Amino acid sequence: MRVSHSFSAEFDDDNLIAAGGLVPVMLLAESAGLSDLVDAHITLAGSAGANAQVKVGALVGGMVAGADSISDMDLVRHGGMGRAFSELRAPTTLGTHLRGYKFGHVRQLDAIASRLLAALAARVPALVSGVDEMAYVDLDDTIRETHGYAKQGAGYGYSGVKGLNALVATLSTPTAAPVIAGIRLRKGSVKSPRGAGKMIAEALAAARRAGAGGMVTVRADSAFYQHDVVAAVRRGGAHFSITARMDAAVVAAISRIPEEAWVGIKYPEAIWDEDEQRWVSDADVAEIHYTAFTSRKKDDHTSARLIVRRVKRLNPRSVPQGQGEMFNVYRHHAVFTDSPLSMLQAEAAHRDHAIIEQVIADLKNGPLAHMPSAVFTANSAWTVLAAIAFNLTRAAGVLASRFHAKARMATIRAQLIAVPARIANRARTWLLHLPRNWPWQQAWDELFETASGQLTAAT
Repeated sequence: MRVSHSFSAEFDDDNLIAAGGLVPVMLLAESAGLSDLVDAHITLAGSAGANAQVKVGALVGGMVAGADSISDMDLVRHGGMGRAFSELRAPTTLGTHLRGYKFGHVRQLDAIASRLLAALAARVPALVSGVDEMAYVDLDDTIRETHGYAKQGAGYGYSGVKGLNALVATLSTPTAAPVIAGIRLRKGSVKSPRGAGKMIAEALAAARRAGAGGMVTVRADSAFYQHDVVAAVRRGGAHFSITARMDAAVVAAISRIPEEAWVGIKYPEAIWDEDEQRWVSDADVAEIHYTAFTSRKKDDHTSARLIVRRVKRLNPRSVPQGQGEMFNVYRHHAVFTDSPLSMLQAEAAHRDHAIIEQVIADLKNGPLAHMPSAVFTANSAWTVLAAIAFNLTRAAGVLASRFHAKARMATIRAQLIAVPARIANRARTWLLHLPRNWPWQQAWDELFETASGQLTAAT
């Protein structure tokens, strides 16, 4: 492909917008009651809190359109955006709004995010399809790298990277891509399980509001293998499936598994072995009854299943001495769970915990590419707004097509949101002129018509 003519360029079109897909997404947000929720919950005082519903809507809309910093919020003030949306705000105004947040106001945003997810699930049932039968709440944390000395709360955590720590909980089903059920920004030096019990309780409550009335399983990696996490899951009426740390008690339990108990399996699609840094297409699986946390008081002892997957080592000589012949030949991956599923089903379901990594990657490739403020609570509010934007974008993808229902956020943004449009007035109605032969026109039309219809029904 080559440029066909000699061009000149002028930025002079007052009716052109670069993100035509933002119109149906914000229609969806309105029909789900985002403005009403902000009015009902945010109690921010003074000039920072004035017109909070307008400022929150602008921040969320900017994030959906691709903004990853406060200055990027100018993205929603170009061309004809003033015709498409009312009461736009400058980035400086939005920054002042964010810096006015205290911890309690961030918790108010958490309440809004939870209730908006429930409203989206009610209006877009396929967003969490099958949640009434089986659902998974996945828990993980990530470090968002920061630079300089001005960021409140920045520190060196388990990764050795200086930054802030975000704890994320997602809700998914076997047929629906994950949405964010809870998110919290923490100091960079915090340990992974800090506050996990409360996050689990709130994520399970959000899942119930979204319709999770059947079996719910909380999945997490070995960083969350501790009594307080398991106890929080059980208090929430859910099952747990947590990677067990290979401590002496777990190693001893695995050693007691008889050789005939191991069941060989082949994976239709190879899985990635993080320890060996290679793809694995077959393994052996077995289980044994196990009581965890025996170093604590007796009431805290927890008995459940230890499901173990073993994979042959590529380099047996690298094994530490004293672990026995079985550990010289195989690497073992243990899952502590009270899941009622069969052994192979439970093992496969736990491996799907990796789905949360895609959510974290989407956040880091989007609104959480930066922590935009030096103020910790402002960054905390920004993080919750990023989760709201994520869920709105996911709901828009579900309305658009089966492909977009599980697509990456960047894909949805490129194909459905960042569609150039020219605003015109015809027969006393507003019209969006979009590019002819847009490859995803059918999906965009489906999103627009459904979102418009839902707002009409809501009003």
